[in-house]
Amino acid sequence: MKKQIEITVPNDWSAVSFTQYLRLQQDLKNYEDTPEAQEPTLLYHLCGIHPDVISSLDTTTLQSIREDLSGFLGKSEGYELQRIIRIGDVEYGFEPNLSKMAYGAYLDITAFENIELNDDWCEILAILYRPITKKRGALYEIEKYTGVEPWDGDKFRNLGMDFHFGGFFFFTRLYQDLLNSILKYTQNQTEMYPNIKSILEKSGKAIQQLQQLQEKSS
Repeated sequence: MKKQIEITVPNDWSAVSFTQYLRLQQDLKNYEDTPEAQEPTLLYHLCGIHPDVISSLDTTTLQSIREDLSGFLGKSEGYELQRIIRIGDVEYGFEPNLSKMAYGAYLDITAFENIELNDDWCEILAILYRPITKKRGALYEIEKYTGVEPWDGDKFRNLGMDFHFGGFFFFTRLYQDLLNSILKYTQNQTEMYPNIKSILEKSGKAIQQLQQLQEKSS
């Protein structure tokens, strides 16, 4: 008697939570020297298909899943920053004016070694996204920053990667703009700001892995 299984294949990054992404990223790193394990890792974390089941799938089904995944795996930079997000009954707003951000918030963000899509990322979001206290059209005000640790970053972990990529690439573009401005005034940017290049390089590692897997499966 054949056993029937139900497979849910995500169509875009909004269907993949940050928690799923972190687990996928970690396992891809663990198996980076074992290419044959990378596709089963993708199918397990994104579609919930256990490695033992993959061998029982017919070729047509497996190819269809590959095509669906390859349709969005390499498309992570097209998402925009979501300034307002609702979690449960609470609306959170992104810091409305970064140039007037509380100095304490700035210090707490810069205390993190790097800005990457890792375990610290949601803590950074908890600093930048705070409950909305007043709203009129596209304008809004958020709670004042108190700087009290620990920040409740867990509430962002179940949000889709469309939200996280939008915020993350907003920051990488911000850093790139900063770097370009610095280059206008100095040619020795690696000594003055050694961390900026490192941030940009490290943050793209996981995305490059997913793009390589996309090319392999297509």
